[in-house]
Formats: sequence, structure tokens, C-alpha cells
Amino acid sequence: MPGTVTTAMLQTGGPAISAEAASYLAGGLAALAVGLAALGSGFAERGIGAAAVEAIAEDPDMFGRGLILTVLPETLVILTLVTVFVVT
Repeated sequence: MPGTVTTAMLQTGGPAISAEAASYLAGGLAALAVGLAALGSGFAERGIGAAAVEAIAEDPDMFGRGLILTVLPETLVILTLVTVFVVT
């Protein structure tokens, strides 16, 4: 019945959810974590990429350093994916 308080609710401090619902919730939170990591990485790469192209235009020897600094934020997304696969 709606509005009925069960023993499981009192023991856990909230509504009891099934294992299937908990799995869907964990999957959704994992997707949110990866999405936010990718969004933050994209914002970081935008500024770093612009600065790297400018530095390479002035001095072609800066290509290696610019490439490393441009790819570095992407490791955040890779580490987030690894964490999600290990935890879930």
C-alpha cells in the first residue's frame, strides 16, 4: 500500500530498493561520473590546445611538449573509465 511504512524502511532509514534497481542506479551514477569527467577534460583541452598551437606556431620544437600537455587531461577520462569498470 502506498504510504505504508515497512520494517525494511525503518531498518535502513529509507525506502528499500531491489537489487535490480540498485544496479540501475549504480550504472547511472557511473555514466554521470564518466560524462562529467569528459566534460571537464574537454574544457581543459580547449585552453591547452589553443596555447599549444600558438606555441608551436612560434617555435616548432615545442611540438612534443604541446602534444603531451594537450593529451594529459584525457587521462582523467581514461582513469574514470578504469575506476568505473573496477567498481561496478
